[in-house]
Amino acid sequence: MNRNLAPALLVALFTVVLVLATGLFMPALGRSTAMPSLASMPRTLSVAGQGFVDIPKTVAQVQLGVETQQETAVAAQTEIAQRSAAVVQLLKQKSAVKKLDTTGVTLNPVYSFKDNEQKLTGYQGTNLVRFQIDPAAIGGLLDEAVKLGASRIDGVTLVASDEAIAEAENSAIAQATQQARRQADSALGSLQLRQQEVVAIRINNAAPPQGNDLLLHQESAMSLADPMPKAASPIVAGEQRVAAVVTLQVRY
Repeated sequence: MNRNLAPALLVALFTVVLVLATGLFMPALGRSTAMPSLASMPRTLSVAGQGFVDIPKTVAQVQLGVETQQETAVAAQTEIAQRSAAVVQLLKQKSAVKKLDTTGVTLNPVYSFKDNEQKLTGYQGTNLVRFQIDPAAIGGLLDEAVKLGASRIDGVTLVASDEAIAEAENSAIAQATQQARRQADSALGSLQLRQQEVVAIRINNAAPPQGNDLLLHQESAMSLADPMPKAASPIVAGEQRVAAVVTLQVRY
């Protein structure tokens, strides 16, 4: 063979092998990257439902206490201790009072400012407690506590019991789920389509009911000296609402 023809034959042979290899590889590559058709993809519908349950407020959360101002720290602390002991004893004697605990005890100096001069004028002390009670009994109890020395009623919050809230949350979730299913049936039925199965469920946390705060202002020294009214302070509990949202993803 002519030595001048050898390189040309080798180049031609390599080209043929490369073409054959490329032809075998490309179909496989095409098959691996083929996109699925829209008809083969799962069809889903997302629907959301809401549920609401109204429950009675059966618990009053109360914070009250004793506050005084005296010329000396000892005098302030002594008066706070005496009046607080009387109030706490009253609360402990009431079987309706639950979860009684102390939330704060303070004793602070009080200053006056005149002509850019600071002058100590006395000491202010407080002792605060909180507890739970039936709303029907709170009015009379507050009046008794003030008679025994309570000079602060920081607030009364009316809420439902923990057990009632938990039960209401479950009912609200069930209502929301049924509403979502009805919406899916209505939407798909109008298009002559049918539900196949629920493929995903999302439950938003049931909205915690918000109790209403009854803001009762601190009694002044003048009002405490006045005769107490014969009628108990009226407290109306009312109801509160628990809400939930459920989102379903439905295959059809």
